[in-house]
Amino acid sequence: MDPNTLPFDADTMLLGLREWVECESPTFDAAAVNRMMDIASRALILAGARIERIAGRMGLGDCVRATFPHPTPDVPGILVMGHLDTVHPIGTPLPFRREGNRAWGPGILDMKGGNYLSLEAIRQLHRAGLRTLLPITVLFTSDEEIGSPSTRDLIEAEASRHKYVLVPEPARPDGGVVTGRYAIARFNLEATGRPSHAGAALGAGRSAIKEMARKLIEIEDMTTDSCTFSVGVIHGGQWVNCVTTTCTGEALSMAKRQEDLERGVAAMLALRGSSNEVQFKVTRGVTRPVWEPDAKGMALYEVARQIAEALGYTINPQSSGGGSDGNFTGAMGIPTLDGLGVAGAGAHTLDEHIQIDSLAYRGKLMAGLLMALA
Repeated sequence: MDPNTLPFDADTMLLGLREWVECESPTFDAAAVNRMMDIASRALILAGARIERIAGRMGLGDCVRATFPHPTPDVPGILVMGHLDTVHPIGTPLPFRREGNRAWGPGILDMKGGNYLSLEAIRQLHRAGLRTLLPITVLFTSDEEIGSPSTRDLIEAEASRHKYVLVPEPARPDGGVVTGRYAIARFNLEATGRPSHAGAALGAGRSAIKEMARKLIEIEDMTTDSCTFSVGVIHGGQWVNCVTTTCTGEALSMAKRQEDLERGVAAMLALRGSSNEVQFKVTRGVTRPVWEPDAKGMALYEVARQIAEALGYTINPQSSGGGSDGNFTGAMGIPTLDGLGVAGAGAHTLDEHIQIDSLAYRGKLMAGLLMALA
């Protein structure tokens, strides 16, 4: 099957994608995420899928599992896996807009655009009367942006029943795809001081905010070429005239090798308060294992490379920072290909945008892969 013969139209696809983008769905707003799951569910049903809605937990949104009719439904098949939560709070000043070959909006690149083109690829094959060699399952999850704490077990259980996993996270800056990802660990931080009246008895207090500030610098100064550290969230204080008793935060560490990450984890967990009058505690949060390229994954990449070449472009393989749910499936040894989504830039920023034409040519790559895998 030549995917070039399929009538993908980027402008038409953008019209459909707009509804997904304008349904803002930040991770911590379960109701908003569920509204997005409603939209995706309807689109999947219209495409011929059987839908299963999986209730969220930990106060987070639902997930959707969609299976498409196939003569051998019980054969291990292809899992197309993506998340529909975003990092942009509702009301973020990033409205959907188009200028030339670019379109902006919250989550349009990471990763609603990739999810939408994957669904369009399935629709195009169905309209053309083409049947894939393997059954297809689509899994849309709700909490990837916070490390998938409520869905990792679901992801791993579903992936274990499949032969391949395709992840339409954004394409790499050079248009390449992802055949491995770095290990990532998250940490919860808590500083505890001693309260006092900031105006009448400042010297009697010990500020938890001040302690957190010290530790922020100490943590980020631990960064090396092999393991990075960053503090991304801090909460502390309620009254400006009170010396703060408690300050909390969240930190992230990333390493190319699992052993480097484990050394970083040990260093984080060893952190203590700078004096006996304050306390500082680190607890380990969600961890994504390193996913290293292997022979089965590279064989999957080679299939994709040949399809892309026939379509007239090149996709280079690469390991990448910035975790995804592909970390889990790749680390399980299931052939996984990530970064199959749209081209663009500015993920997680107010400049998040896609290259509109990539909806079509990356959609053709996805369609070609779905047809080729056996």
